[in-house]
Amino acid sequence: MNILEHRALRGPNYYSRYPAIFMRLDIGELEDRPSDTIPGIVERVTELLPTLYEHRCSVGRAGGFLERLERGTWAGHVVEHVAIELQNLIGFSVGYGKTVDSYDTGIYNVVYRYRDEACGLAAGVEAVDIVARLFNGDDIDISSVITRLKHVRDAHMLGPSTASIVDAAMRRGIPCARLDENSSYVQLGHGCRQQRIQATVTGRTNLISYGIADDKHWTKQVLGEAGIPVPRGCVCHSIDEALEAALDIGYPVVVKPLIGNHGRGVSTDIHDEQALQEAFAIASRRNSSVIVERYVKGEDHRLLVIDGKLVAAARRRPAHVVGDGQSTLQALIDRENQDPRRGIGHENLLTQIQVDEQSHRLIAQQKLTLESVIPKDEIVYLKPTANLSTGGTATDVTDDVHPDVKYTAERIARLVGLDIIGIDLLAETLTRPLEEQSAAVVEVNAGPGFRMHLSPTHGTGRDVGQHVIEMLFPDSEDTGRIPIVAVTGTNGKTTTVRLISHLLRQAGRSVGTACTGAIEIDNHTILRGDYSGPQAAATVLREPTVEYAVLEVARGGIMRRGLGFDECQVGVLLNIASDHLGENDIRTLDELARCKSVVIDAVRQEGTAVLNADDPRVLASREWARGDVIYFSLNPDSQPVRQHVHHHGVAFTVHDGAIVMRQGHVEATVIPVVDAPITFEGHARFNIANALAASAAAYALGLSIADIQLGLQTFHPSPGQNPGRTNLIDAGDMKVLIDYGHNVPALEALSELVSRIPAHRRICVASAPGNRRDEDLFSLGVSSPACMTSSFSARPTRVAAPTVKPSTCCALARSRSLVPAESR
Repeated sequence: MNILEHRALRGPNYYSRYPAIFMRLDIGELEDRPSDTIPGIVERVTELLPTLYEHRCSVGRAGGFLERLERGTWAGHVVEHVAIELQNLIGFSVGYGKTVDSYDTGIYNVVYRYRDEACGLAAGVEAVDIVARLFNGDDIDISSVITRLKHVRDAHMLGPSTASIVDAAMRRGIPCARLDENSSYVQLGHGCRQQRIQATVTGRTNLISYGIADDKHWTKQVLGEAGIPVPRGCVCHSIDEALEAALDIGYPVVVKPLIGNHGRGVSTDIHDEQALQEAFAIASRRNSSVIVERYVKGEDHRLLVIDGKLVAAARRRPAHVVGDGQSTLQALIDRENQDPRRGIGHENLLTQIQVDEQSHRLIAQQKLTLESVIPKDEIVYLKPTANLSTGGTATDVTDDVHPDVKYTAERIARLVGLDIIGIDLLAETLTRPLEEQSAAVVEVNAGPGFRMHLSPTHGTGRDVGQHVIEMLFPDSEDTGRIPIVAVTGTNGKTTTVRLISHLLRQAGRSVGTACTGAIEIDNHTILRGDYSGPQAAATVLREPTVEYAVLEVARGGIMRRGLGFDECQVGVLLNIASDHLGENDIRTLDELARCKSVVIDAVRQEGTAVLNADDPRVLASREWARGDVIYFSLNPDSQPVRQHVHHHGVAFTVHDGAIVMRQGHVEATVIPVVDAPITFEGHARFNIANALAASAAAYALGLSIADIQLGLQTFHPSPGQNPGRTNLIDAGDMKVLIDYGHNVPALEALSELVSRIPAHRRICVASAPGNRRDEDLFSLGVSSPACMTSSFSARPTRVAAPTVKPSTCCALARSRSLVPAESR
């Protein structure tokens, strides 16, 4: 088998409303060997992946896929199910998939859901290899496959802290986008309503406060001056200063780098000069400035304060083992690391214990070696600090915090000024006020880890990520979304997108626009080129000033990557006509209509689909439309429109020479057609249709009739406002009409317009892209306006990679005025 194409569809797409992996798979000679011809395949699959029994498949019950396998199915279908189950086995719950024939024998389009893109792609590659081996009777090492996929997972997945915030956001319906695949930099929401986080640091985290938390001496100064108990100590820059400080403070002491985290370089309970020298060397490797401070006896506690409120507390204990009277210390460590709860880094509830330099020092202090047999029930500590990242354990004690301790923690957050703060407190217990016991705050943390609170070793887990979302989005109804308008169709997309954006800007909205031509933010062009795909959508939605996003959606982007957003407020489907057929297995107009209908299928339940009632295929696509429906039509007597309006639906049409809005018994005039410059005094019927669609979309977004009228009056078909689309330019004693039309319906529409421009002579120059089918090129040549002297340029045969410039139709007319044809 051979994978011909393999990519992630990152939003609603032709095959699924959800993100999915697309694989175009050539199964080769296995086309003639369905599964029922392979002896024992069901038994082998069941032995390898017993959980495949849960796959219901089209049968609709557990074991359904195995039944299909026994009756006979093709290798591509088996790849789909194996790819799904491999993801489940590494912790990603997925279930959707489909495999469909292509127009080419032996080639299948395999689609399956994913949670993590890298893991989804890797699972597909492994699934192809597994299925090939199944059909050929080769050996399969499934444990090695799972191990490889886990490595991919661990390299790409979010850490538990960031994941808890993202999960809470998604439960709330807030869209999330990872801005850097190699870090925890995440955008929550869109445009002007977005918030950003980096792990547990938010866009609101105060930079000065972050600096205070990062500098342990500065932290002690701020807290000590406010009456918070902190250990006495000083900053040292040499071992002599450290020795002098320890004598002044009195042993035992703690040594740690001035700046650091995760307990790295920290040594505790130091009783003599030799130990101090070793500890100073360890700390100074982390930072040249080293703190020597009084050792405070007590349990290690972490207090988590979010938005000024204590939300979780945990008692932490350093990595340790408990003797059994028979095993060596090394054996006890090895046994502890076999606990399935322990993993590498942050992949599991607990982290494996690594024996390092500090561990050896602690073991020696306890007069032990790794070969020592540890008496029964004796505890041997292996790390100086209780960080989970070094193998420590945590017990939730949130419900046991004394009110005075709670007040102190929240006061510390205010004093330091952090919106999310982890406070490390040494105390005998949290059930009594700090002044009644041996207690001190040893440091505070900006961007604290949440793992100990989410999944403590003992006690109740706390959904602390939810508190972050409530802080960033205090309105419980706020999903961080801005209205997205998505426009698709064969012709008129760019003009309609620009016109909708203009209507919104004229109404005082800040708009981000992406179309074939440019990306514009607040009416400023920031990128030029063809931006009608999902990456352009992501660029607009990242922009912090954008209140509304208006996006052109092309067929290619839908097929290659999906929409690039999960849902839109308004979806506009303009028309369906022959163009780009033969690409991505879209060969018929009905298939093209299904592709385009992805936009209206992505409309929010409370959103609006805007449909062209004059196009039968668009009208038939209503079955995919979500939310309300607004029709637009050039025919005021259209039966579908009349019926829709009768049932109190909204429609935009033309009546008595004016664009009107109809609903029930109401008809509101928007603007006389001749007063909308883009219509060329009513001669450009295709632009009247575009104006109707834009008006309907604007109305769905809440603009008033007066807002729409003003916008239509002030939008001109000029190179400045609508470059490359019906631009009429004076050129000496001629007028030149330039348009991007590049298919038969576009040329026919332009022919109608040009024929209405009074002129003694008309010349049409048209070209076509080189990546069209031969029949499309011939049709374009035939459709060049018969009313003019024509010149058509196109490649005589199809080419694999187009090298010609975007197509253009240019009409030259010897006339200085544009007047209605009837007055000639």
